[in-house]
Amino acid sequence: MLLERRMAEKVIDLALEKGADFAEVYAERRVSMTLSLEDGKLEKSSSGLDLGASVRAIKDRSTSFVSTDSLEEEPLLEAARLAGEGAADGGGRAHALGGGKVADKHFIEVSPASVAAAAKVELLSAADGAARAVGTEIVQAMIGYNDTCSEVMVASSEGCFVTEERTRVRLVARIVAVREGLMQTGYDSVGAHKGMELFQERDPAAVGETAAKKARTMLDSRPAPSGKMTVVLHRGFGGVLFHEACGHGLEADAVEKGASVFADKTGEKVASELVTLVDDGSIAGEWGSNAIDDEGVPTGRNVLIEAGFLRGYMYDRLRARNAGVESTGNGRRQSFRHPPIPRMTNTFILDGESSVSEVFASTDSGFFAKTLSGGQVDPATGDFVFGVSEGYMIEAGRVTYPLRGATLIGNGPAVLKNVDMVADDFEMNIGVCGKDGQGVPAGSGQPTLRILDLTVGGTEV
Repeated sequence: MLLERRMAEKVIDLALEKGADFAEVYAERRVSMTLSLEDGKLEKSSSGLDLGASVRAIKDRSTSFVSTDSLEEEPLLEAARLAGEGAADGGGRAHALGGGKVADKHFIEVSPASVAAAAKVELLSAADGAARAVGTEIVQAMIGYNDTCSEVMVASSEGCFVTEERTRVRLVARIVAVREGLMQTGYDSVGAHKGMELFQERDPAAVGETAAKKARTMLDSRPAPSGKMTVVLHRGFGGVLFHEACGHGLEADAVEKGASVFADKTGEKVASELVTLVDDGSIAGEWGSNAIDDEGVPTGRNVLIEAGFLRGYMYDRLRARNAGVESTGNGRRQSFRHPPIPRMTNTFILDGESSVSEVFASTDSGFFAKTLSGGQVDPATGDFVFGVSEGYMIEAGRVTYPLRGATLIGNGPAVLKNVDMVADDFEMNIGVCGKDGQGVPAGSGQPTLRILDLTVGGTEV
């Protein structure tokens, strides 16, 4: 146990006594390991222990947050005093802590701590070897591995007292291929809220090979054309577009500030009737899942858009309190040093009724965006620009030659309305979502789907 119940109560009592009407203590112990292999050589091997707690105090709409790199009584009480005084002057209220350890939704078969570093390096070497075996055009392979094992505890003046153990592992491959002066890259990854058993489900060698084949394929690419066209988004990777261009606008802090294009539109039709968008942090084993959020609220399935109609937003405790609703279990933070804010967990579009072959066969001409890269989004308007690292031309209902240098330029709400076909081949992908200086694990996914009249920015002369 990170903090005894008695100590948590003492911290909360002091914060309330100093003026807050809500107080919370969040404690965390995190052990991590990072390995990186470049050109067959181990370039980085590091491990670390991070331990500490934070106290958050709220009075009306005033919030104060103080963190400490200690779980000792004196610094915890000092944090409580500072947080309580920072919230506002006033009277506290009585509370009683309840709850206890959360039932584990993420059964870990093989803890990363039980596996030697040398065995983990072998995983990277397998991915590196498989990537280089793709061909002589592969000139660089960068393979990264990371695991984290953490224990968190949340207690609050509303009676919350819960703990959870969290374990995540991830392996990524970034491969560079060169031919006659043309350089192209390929990327692939695997990760989950699981232990080392993940690599029995997905062979690390397959990750390296997949990334290398993407890079080699793009050596045969032609410059992408420009203009408005029909775009088919590949399953899985395409989900990042909806995560960025639509998901952030459905987080309650953006809605509360009026900085979201979806503000005050609950019950309105905001998308094609083929689109149902869900955020679900309770899916066992998924990368963005936890049993509880970082405020101690159980995670769950939140339908954001249902058959085109906006049903709700993603709330943390503070924004839910301001809006007079219940938290949806979307209060997340990077670590004990960061305050919780509304964040996505695993956000995805549900399967449709079309087959993948039907989507392509009915597309006379268009662009197939198979893998997206980085992008920029304005949550207030939904306008976005996304790079495409792997794309193809669609001609007469068939995927033909690869295209390079393409970008997707559009508007999130407009894209939602222009989805006219959704396939039945759903897949999730993993990533780290950045917001307000915090990065958290987040899953995004979708089936293959088709968007009408989306602008493709290209390099074709």
